[in-house]
Amino acid sequence: MKRLLKWLAGLALVLGLAFAVLRTPDTDPTAMKAKYGTPQSQYIAMADGLTLHLRDEGPRDGPVIVLLHGLSADTHLWDRWAVPLTQQYRVVSYDQIGHGLTGTDPRGDYSRDAQLARLEELVDRLALKRFVLVGSSMGGDLALAYAIKHGDRVQGLAVLDPGGVPVTDTAKGNIGFTLAATPGISWLAERITPRALIAKSVHQTLANQAAVSDAMIDRYWEMLRYPGNRAAMMTKMALPRPAHTAQQLAALRMPVLVLWGERDALVPVSAGRFLGQTVPGARLVIYPGIGHLPMEEIPERSLADFTKWLEPIAQPSRADLDAPGARG
Repeated sequence: MKRLLKWLAGLALVLGLAFAVLRTPDTDPTAMKAKYGTPQSQYIAMADGLTLHLRDEGPRDGPVIVLLHGLSADTHLWDRWAVPLTQQYRVVSYDQIGHGLTGTDPRGDYSRDAQLARLEELVDRLALKRFVLVGSSMGGDLALAYAIKHGDRVQGLAVLDPGGVPVTDTAKGNIGFTLAATPGISWLAERITPRALIAKSVHQTLANQAAVSDAMIDRYWEMLRYPGNRAAMMTKMALPRPAHTAQQLAALRMPVLVLWGERDALVPVSAGRFLGQTVPGARLVIYPGIGHLPMEEIPERSLADFTKWLEPIAQPSRADLDAPGARG
């Protein structure tokens, strides 16, 4: 018995030392803001005390585009689109709660309803009366939710491989999301997050491997380790993710563009076909050989498809902007 207790004590010591050595610390917020903030970065205090990282770029009197990133991403997801778009359009993007430089929700609420409330508050704060709404993955789910609830304010809706769409196929997933959704293991993943794990997840998410860079992997790894973001990720992965109903999707009346990577391992392309068939008049573009993030895998081609669809929709209209908020 004594020998067994000594063995268990030794094992506990070894495991404790291993945990101490392998534990991945949070990144430093000041350093992250210096590295990933931009001259256009704003940090806005929301009603409940959350400080939201916002980028508001381009001509203030131009048509407005609001960009919503997906799970584990941040505003930089849209960089290859945003830079050209800001020559003609006002482009608003922000780090969603528990992502990027925004940080955690004071109430710990990362549900779709909480995200929707943030978006509603933000567009009201910026006095955006009508705008084109664009969302990727989780951001696409949120964009659909906003358009279903506030269709009168959405000039046009573009979604790229969005969540929230009814699917029947089983997704392959990636290792990072799989670990984050596994009870017990998720506790460890919150504290031990090696760069190699994030690299593997990125490679599994993007089918076009040429689009993966060390800088991209570093960004995902470092932003995930922004204080509180890992815990927020584990919370989000444990939440139910109900799909929007076919009836809700069929009721959308604004112009809708659906862009999808045929080799998406996270949300099967069958969901894209369902969305294209269900939303009246939706335009569906499927990219062969492309995965979950067309805006990063084929930025020029996906942007060209978006702008071709956008031009007749987002005509400059000062009536769509409230001057005081627009200049805030």
